Amino acid sequence: MISRRHFLSLSLGLTAGALFSGLKFSYGGPLPQFFFAQIRYRGGDWDPNPQFVETIAEELELRTSINIHKDRRILNVSDPDLFFCPFVYLAGKYEFEPFSPQEREILRRFLGFGGFLFAEDTMGAKGFGFDRAFSREIREIFPHHELKRLPPDHSVYRSFYLLDSIGGRQKVNPYLEGITIDNWTPVIYSRNDLSGAWARDRFGKWVNECLPGGELQRALAFKTGINIIVYSLTSDYKKDLVHHPFIKRRQNL
Repeated sequence: MISRRHFLSLSLGLTAGALFSGLKFSYGGPLPQFFFAQIRYRGGDWDPNPQFVETIAEELELRTSINIHKDRRILNVSDPDLFFCPFVYLAGKYEFEPFSPQEREILRRFLGFGGFLFAEDTMGAKGFGFDRAFSREIREIFPHHELKRLPPDHSVYRSFYLLDSIGGRQKVNPYLEGITIDNWTPVIYSRNDLSGAWARDRFGKWVNECLPGGELQRALAFKTGINIIVYSLTSDYKKDLVHHPFIKRRQNL
C-alpha cells in the first residue's frame, strides 16, 4: 500500500515532499488544482444537485489557499482516471444498482491506496433509498470495518474550522460518519445534503431552502464542506495541538 502523501503527489502533481504550510502548498512550481470528481453509477439518481460545484469552489478559493478547478470531472468507478483523483464524490436520493465485484475491488484499492470518498444521502432517509444502497456497498468493500459516527475530536472537525455540528440543506444528523482505517478516514458520509445547501441557479439564487435553521445552517454547510476537503488533503495534519490557535482564529470567518 502506498502512503497518503505519495498518492497526493501523484494525483495532484506535487513533489514527494509537498505539504501544506498554513494551507499553502510548500511547492516551488505552479499551485496544483484540486477538482471534484463525481461518480456516475447505474440506477437511482447519481446527480441530485448538479449546480453545487461552482459555489463551493468559489468559497474554497476565497477562504483557503487551495487552487480549485470549477468544473466537475464525472467518471465511472471503472474509469482509469479514478486513480488520479484525490477526492471523489458520491451522492444520491434513491437506491442504485449494486456495483460489480470488479468495481468494488477497484474502490477498495483506490481507498486503500490513499484515495478519499465523500458520500452523501441527499434525501436523508436512513435505511431507505441511497442510504440503503450505500450501506450495502460499503459493507462489501470494507467487510471488516464499520461505518460509524466520527467522534467530536476527529480531525475533520478541526481541519480548517472548529466545528461542533454540521450544516446542510436538512438537519438529519449533527455529525458525520465514516470508515476509519488506522489513523486515516478514507470514507466520510453525511445525510444532511451539503451539496443541496451549496447549490445556486444560473441567476445566483439558492436552489433550496435550508430547514429548519435557515441561512445559519447554510453557512455551517459551507464550513463543513471546506473542512471535509481540507481533511481529504491533509489527513491528521491539524491534530497536533500546536495548530489549535491558528484554527481558532479561523473559526469565525
